[in-house]
Amino acid sequence: MKLPDEFLDKMQGLLGKDEYEAFLLSYSMPRYYGLRVNTLKISVEEFIKISPFKLEKIPWTKDGFYYEEGEHPGKHPFYYAGLYYIQEPSAMLPATVLDVRPGEYILDLCAAPGGKTVQIAAGMKGEGLLIANDISSERIKALVKNIELCGVRNTIVTNEQPKKLAAKFPTYFDKILVDAPCSGEGMFRKDENAAKSWGKYKCDACSSVQKDILEYADIMLKPGGRLVYSTCTFSPEEDEVVIGNFLKKHDNYETFEIPLIAGIENGRADWLLESDGSDENNENNINKSKNINNCDNYNNGKDNRSVELALKNTVRLWPHKIKGEGHFVAHLEKVKHENEIQSKSFSCNQKSLKEMANRITKEEYNTFKEFVVNNLNIKDINKIKLNLIEEKNLILIGSNLYHLPVNLPDLNVVKVVKFGWYLGSFSKEHFEPSHSLVIALKSDDINRMANFTSGSNEIIKYLKGETIILDGQKGYTAVCVDGFTIGWAKQTGNMLKNLYPKGWRKFRD
Repeated sequence: MKLPDEFLDKMQGLLGKDEYEAFLLSYSMPRYYGLRVNTLKISVEEFIKISPFKLEKIPWTKDGFYYEEGEHPGKHPFYYAGLYYIQEPSAMLPATVLDVRPGEYILDLCAAPGGKTVQIAAGMKGEGLLIANDISSERIKALVKNIELCGVRNTIVTNEQPKKLAAKFPTYFDKILVDAPCSGEGMFRKDENAAKSWGKYKCDACSSVQKDILEYADIMLKPGGRLVYSTCTFSPEEDEVVIGNFLKKHDNYETFEIPLIAGIENGRADWLLESDGSDENNENNINKSKNINNCDNYNNGKDNRSVELALKNTVRLWPHKIKGEGHFVAHLEKVKHENEIQSKSFSCNQKSLKEMANRITKEEYNTFKEFVVNNLNIKDINKIKLNLIEEKNLILIGSNLYHLPVNLPDLNVVKVVKFGWYLGSFSKEHFEPSHSLVIALKSDDINRMANFTSGSNEIIKYLKGETIILDGQKGYTAVCVDGFTIGWAKQTGNMLKNLYPKGWRKFRD
């Protein structure tokens, strides 16, 4: 692999001769592959029993596993059923550290393509509100797809600048994840294109953006709330320096320790310190790394010693020390002062709701209710508390019907790409159910289903968009793989008409 000379010079200066040689050697070693079990669909224990792959536990997360090079979990029917998400092992740490709970209000501020979003959603177990935001209108397409694939129901997807969200949601969220855009140095072994394009994403420019994003995150975080900041770069300018700046400006934040397991190390707080010239190696490190010592001074923040101690709670994942790629993670708490008043959660006011969408009409509601009664198992739906047919939780955007998370915030003037759980659309007097409706349900929630084994020709034909010859009761039928919903089909005579989304179809075995 050809690495940028400027990057190599910088890392040699930062790490010193011995560690640099070990670091450089890691680029000639095989990379590691990981998947995370989607516990919204299946428990870890159940998945291990049916897994077709040889798995090894990833030590820093309870639901992540290494799989062997040469295996192709992205081609297996279980992937299309949303039973797992393919994710680089180190990338599983930030959402694990965030440690979300059911019922919380969470913001994933830089969410695309959605690996950390769906990990957060699994921890919420369908309760509470998760807003997943990304500024890229192109990348957000993958975010929406992954949310739907994993059966996430309580997420609103927005496509906004952090500044605009901050104006809308002051002190609103219990927890915020900032997986910041960065120079991507930690992904060079995984993706050679990242190394080739490194010159376009200089760390100085990235650090400026990262500092701004953290300021907006601070505005949106409740007193007493938690914030996790992460990057996939080695650059101190984007890691320790960014967090150091933030702590020097905000004295109401403290850092939490992150367990140092399986080779995870503390952040390099010493990289913030100026050399006094007495240590030749240290002076060389500072000169080679450029602009390391650029923590701004703020009278109302922490002093240098306090910042240094706080940064020792941050962690780095190095490719020559762990089984994964490069990452940096910081876990912070916004200290709640006694005289601070925490803003209350609020529901969407009727005026702004009317500007965004229309409430479902009585006729449309009855049409949808008829579909639910005919096609879904009402008793099981009530048991799992979906409240699917409660009119107050339904909203119509054009002809598209959505099921809203409880306590929907005021989204007036916010660019929303996806409102909660997309249920389907109305066409004349008919309701056409969505793919995201069926894949978020369990097979027990559906009246009619066609269940095939993961190794069957029928499930491969279905994923390719082909018609399946099968007798059955007329109407919508859930296609399942080993008992897990994978999509809709429509029974007509002795044929299952394929309704699997065209853009999702599997064209190769």
